[in-house]
Order: sequence, then structure tokens, then C-alpha cells
Amino acid sequence: MVHIGTVVMGASDVRRAAAFWKAALDYTEREPGSDDWVVLVPVEGPGVGVALGRSASPVQEVPWVHLDLYSDVQEAEVERLIGLGAERVAWELYPPDPDFVVLADPNTPHYQF
Repeated sequence: MVHIGTVVMGASDVRRAAAFWKAALDYTEREPGSDDWVVLVPVEGPGVGVALGRSASPVQEVPWVHLDLYSDVQEAEVERLIGLGAERVAWELYPPDPDFVVLADPNTPHYQF
């Protein structure tokens, strides 16, 4: 049986993206990162790692891969993430009564919350 160890995402500015995701998820660098690559892991306990690699590829309008983040206090977390630099996305595919919000982080594709 296999399991997901790390989700890898591209970023135009790895250090800026790492700062966002560390604050957003309460993660830390597994080992010192560089301008090109870093792997982030939970500060406490087990969890899926997030690796950020420098990429010059343009962000997809509707990315195939994104992160679904969960919280019992959704609106408070949405506002916290916006305070960290995330932006609300005017997503045309919202259902009539969505139970999620689509945000874009400062450097990587959209994610749902």
C-alpha cells in the first residue's frame, strides 16, 4: 500500500510561497530551503508534506490540482489566509449554494477552502 508523502507545487517565488504556506498551515522547513526548492512539514505531528519548486510556467486558469483545506471556522480562516496574502477568486463554476470558498495564494494555483 502506498500513501501520499508530499504534494509538490510550483511557485514563481519559492521563499515567498514558503512563508505563506508555513503561516497558513503551521508548517516548518524540513531542512533549510533555497530559492529553488523547499519541503515543508507540519510543526507538530504527522501529515502530508508540501514541497515548493521554482517554476516559470504560467498559473493555469483552472488548475487540475489544488489543495482542499478544512476548518470548523471557515470564514475566520478565510479571512486569516487573506491577511497572509491569499485572494478570493471570482470563480464562475460555484454551485448555487457553495459550502466552500476558492482562494489563490500569492504564488501557486487556486485552492478551495
